[in-house]
Amino acid sequence: MRIPVVDCRGVALMPCTSAKARQLFKSGHARPKRNRLGMFFVQLRYEQEPNNQPLVVGVDPGSAFEGLSVVGTHDTVLHLMVEAPTHVKDAMETRRTMRRARRNRKWRRPMRSHNRLNRRKRIPPSTRSRWEAKARIVAHLTHILPLTDTVIEDVQAVTRNGKGGTWNRSFSPVQVGKDHLYRLLADMGLQVHLKQGWGTKQLREKYGLKKTKQKAKRSFESHCVDSWVLAASESGAEKPTCQRLWYVIGAVLHRRQLHRLQASKGGVRKPYGGTRSLGLKRGTLVYHATYGLCTVGGFDRKKQTVSLHADRTNTRLTQGAKPATCNVKTWVAWRSWLVPQKERKERLCFLPMTEVRDLHKAEF
Repeated sequence: MRIPVVDCRGVALMPCTSAKARQLFKSGHARPKRNRLGMFFVQLRYEQEPNNQPLVVGVDPGSAFEGLSVVGTHDTVLHLMVEAPTHVKDAMETRRTMRRARRNRKWRRPMRSHNRLNRRKRIPPSTRSRWEAKARIVAHLTHILPLTDTVIEDVQAVTRNGKGGTWNRSFSPVQVGKDHLYRLLADMGLQVHLKQGWGTKQLREKYGLKKTKQKAKRSFESHCVDSWVLAASESGAEKPTCQRLWYVIGAVLHRRQLHRLQASKGGVRKPYGGTRSLGLKRGTLVYHATYGLCTVGGFDRKKQTVSLHADRTNTRLTQGAKPATCNVKTWVAWRSWLVPQKERKERLCFLPMTEVRDLHKAEF
């Protein structure tokens, strides 16, 4: 595997091997860090003039899962399997229902929807969140990797020809979303290359790679095989030198509301939501002596305790953790982890829970 490297100024350099990273840590010339994606990288303690080679990121968009691969001229740097955000549509429906109910109770309040999109291009919220999530991931990768180009599979939108031959172009969420993504990537200084779906299949056959039909399988053959061939078609790599991947899930924060949507006993509506829990930002990655590596959730105002959730599954572990017992690591906008290999997974199944927690702590 290749590990991203930046110098003390934050300038992205060429990635190194794990052996080189261990040597830098032992000599005291570097320190380990994590970015907002939760990915591990190396930061040097001195300035280094970059001598970078072209790195290409391939993007395979999907409705539920997406694949991203960073490929150089010879070596494969990393693979990402990302869960696409699908919660925005239901959240917008809930917000719309509550606004109508509130406007019905306060009948003198006029509807103020006619000026919300003034001088702004109309993009549906679910479409905006889905396509901007890809752009944010690529933006975080540019901070730790010297990316130069991006290759995207151009998803075909369902459109119909009408007057002027452009009717339905602005009404298709797929068409509007992908055009928005291409503009965001171009603004980052990346050279955008487009490939058709049938071209991706030809590239897989050219490199002798097969794709599995199990879309939810956390393996290279599910989605990253397409993103790799897209990137390799531009970088010139001959074969994937690494097939391990990072699994990435976007953190869903409950934004602050005046109260819960449903009242409790007695008709009392309790406060709900927010992004801060007793001085800690929700989603912060912390280490607890009992529960290991976990993230911060809500908090109890009376007991002055916070909720801790499992780093990978997001299941609640406890509601009674004191902030002083949480060793803060970093804040992450995505929950991510390196998908373990088969033999490593079997080895962890037979380890006691205390040893597994110590192992996760050492890996961090």
